[in-house]
Amino acid sequence: MHEQSLIPQDSSRITLGQDGKYRWVYEYHLLKNPGIFLLVWRILFFISLAICAVSSLSDGLQWGWDHALEALRFWGWFLLGMSAVTALGYLVYAAAMGWRYAVAFELDEQSVLHRQVPAQARKARRLGELTAAAGLAAGRLSTVAAGRSAQRTEMYTRFDQVRRVKARPRQHTIKLSGLLEHNQVYAAKEDFDFVLHFILARCPRLKR
Repeated sequence: MHEQSLIPQDSSRITLGQDGKYRWVYEYHLLKNPGIFLLVWRILFFISLAICAVSSLSDGLQWGWDHALEALRFWGWFLLGMSAVTALGYLVYAAAMGWRYAVAFELDEQSVLHRQVPAQARKARRLGELTAAAGLAAGRLSTVAAGRSAQRTEMYTRFDQVRRVKARPRQHTIKLSGLLEHNQVYAAKEDFDFVLHFILARCPRLKR
């Protein structure tokens, strides 16, 4: 299955190791590709949405729906504030990373590993620890969650767990979604089709 000829001839990035794994490094400017910001925002959004739903339902049963609607308005403002805090935190993160995001990929027949390069991973973990600690001290769960997300420097996805693949060629991004896990694979323009087709051919549970 693995043949060196499978790699695009104009690619100088992807290499095939003796262990049968394709490897490459991808780097992009954090202000030009908002993928990380949107990923963190979605995580915080769904956390906030779950808290809002439980709180509003409880209020509706106990105090009436007028009170529940008031709670919904409160959570709407909360989401706006969360978005602003997330945007500010993203700018701080981007500046700490030197405005660049560099990640190494390992791709084989069963899975893909997305790993931030060591120097940036150390910075991200330190920044995440500080953010989480600040959020805990202030009693802000969304800030704690953002800090936890920033500490995650690896994402591993098995293809047999992938339910959906979304390709965004302009952003050089391939999004992999499962029931609980989400991953983003980045590839240069000349490598994009190769990586996308390789992944699609090895995800048996895709929803067509």
